[in-house]
Amino acid sequence: MTAPPGSKILLVDDDIDICRNLTDILTDLGYQVDAAYDGPSALDLVRKSSYDVALLDLKMPGMDGLELYREIKKERAGTVALIVTAYASAATTKEALMAGAWRVLSKPVNLPDVLRLVDQVLNQPLVLVVDDDRSLCANLWDLLRDRGYRVGLAYNSSEAVAQLRDAHYKVVLIDMKIPDGNGGEVFLRIREADPKVKTILITGYPLEMDDVVARVLAEGADAVCYKPFDVPKLLGALQTLAGPGGDAAKESASRNPA
Repeated sequence: MTAPPGSKILLVDDDIDICRNLTDILTDLGYQVDAAYDGPSALDLVRKSSYDVALLDLKMPGMDGLELYREIKKERAGTVALIVTAYASAATTKEALMAGAWRVLSKPVNLPDVLRLVDQVLNQPLVLVVDDDRSLCANLWDLLRDRGYRVGLAYNSSEAVAQLRDAHYKVVLIDMKIPDGNGGEVFLRIREADPKVKTILITGYPLEMDDVVARVLAEGADAVCYKPFDVPKLLGALQTLAGPGGDAAKESASRNPA
C-alpha cells in the first residue's frame, strides 16, 4: 500500500520506541509523518500544520489522548482521530466516540488494520463549513462525520482561506452572512484560494439574500441550501458535488435548492 501524495499523519505516544518504529514504517510507505511524545508538543505541531490522521495514545502523563483530541478538534476539526489504548473497554470506546474520535484500536497495534483505516480516512471527502454560528457548525460536523465526510470548520472568511491553503477540500459550505464579509465576498476569496473547489451557499434569510444568492450562483457557486436545512436535500447536494461527476452535476444541484 502506497500513500497518496501529501498524506500527513501525526503520531502521539509517550513510548518513544513505538513512535519511532511506526514513523519509520509509515515514512517508508510514503506518508508524511510527525511524532510527538506528549500532548502539548502535539498541539504545537497541530497549530503549525494540518494532518489527515492523528494516531493518539489514550494513556499519557499530563494530557491523555482524549483531552488532546478535544484540543486538536478546536484547531483542526478536519483531522480524523484514531485512539490507541492497551486498556480498551466498552466505556472507553463510547467515551472516545462521543468525543468525536473515529475508531479505537487496541495495543499492540495491528499494522494492517492501521493502514486500512488510514486508507479509508484518506478516501473520505473533505468538506469545509464556513459559518460564525458555532452551534450550527458543531451540529453539521456531527451530521457529516456520521455520513463519512471529513469536516473542517471556519468561523470567518480569513480562517476559511487559511484552511484552503493547508488542505484540499472538495466542497465548501458558505454562510451568506459572515462577520468579516458577506457570502459573495467569501465565495470570491475561496475561489481565489482554490478555483476547483465546489461551493454550496447557505442562508437563513432567503428573501433578504435572494439577489445576492442569484448573483453568486451566476458567478459560479454550485448550489444553495436554506436554513433550517432539509437534511436529505443538503446531503444529496453534497454527495453530488463531493463525489465523482461533481462538475457534470453542477447545474442539476443548483436548480434543486435544499
